[in-house]
Amino acid sequence: MPDEVLAALAPRTGGVYVDGTLGGAGHAGLILTASAPDGILIGFDRDAEAIAVARERLAPFGARARLFQRNFAAITMSLAEIGVDAIDGFVLDLGVSSHQLDKDERGFSFMHDAPLDMRMDRSSGLTAADLVNTLPEAELFRIILEYGEERWAKRVASFIVAARDRQPIETTLQLVDLIKGAIPKAKWEERLHPATRTFQALRIAVNEELKSLEDGLADLLKLLRVGGRGAVISFHSLEDRIVKSSFRAAATGCTCPKGLPGCVCGRVPQFKVVTGKPLRAGAEEVAGNPRSRSARLRVVEKII
Repeated sequence: MPDEVLAALAPRTGGVYVDGTLGGAGHAGLILTASAPDGILIGFDRDAEAIAVARERLAPFGARARLFQRNFAAITMSLAEIGVDAIDGFVLDLGVSSHQLDKDERGFSFMHDAPLDMRMDRSSGLTAADLVNTLPEAELFRIILEYGEERWAKRVASFIVAARDRQPIETTLQLVDLIKGAIPKAKWEERLHPATRTFQALRIAVNEELKSLEDGLADLLKLLRVGGRGAVISFHSLEDRIVKSSFRAAATGCTCPKGLPGCVCGRVPQFKVVTGKPLRAGAEEVAGNPRSRSARLRVVEKII
């Protein structure tokens, strides 16, 4: 949703902006162009390949693009390193990028056989294979139910544990076959691959995505200058719920119990929610990029 993000942020000359999920640097390039000649874009991505692509694509902007191979949850520390204490806007385009999905060897896709990895930063941390082969059945059930919202989570977890007792689960298609066996074929959804929710759950767990979102979003809101805006694109209900509740909390005023003669808490809203309902990708974008069909954009603005 490049046009919608650019309209929401309205980048200006001399502004300082953060792209917390660089990916292919599409949003970053638009922000740098709109904030010429001296706007700054500070970009984050855990994926070394994404950072390499972004450096190449943003090279024409020179020192105006400052990139970190880090989780955006490290925003406060990272900005302190370069002497920045406030920003004029930020964008987060959550979830897995098209680049990661399309690279079979990354293990994010259930459509091709590959090592069961799913790490956004392949230099550290546990892989999806580590989780499915070592976690207790109860914890696998919790992850698949909570992060994947999979109604068949108990059977999927049970099938995984039974299979790994015979041999380690090491590839994506091994896992796909187990999931297909766990979910009765009559219950497969017409427009959703049976492995979708379990793969989503494992990816979220491997990368601690929801905790990163909660922590990073809280810090980004604190860093916004008055008049600055934050734009977040989410792709599933768990992410969107966090964004919605974070924005609403920031825009909440008095929290005194009803019945008091007047406010005693002194709380006033520091933000306003710009998008009452999330914006969705237009028909033209969805036709060219079907993955954008699930995108939901929410925008918030700091007012005091």
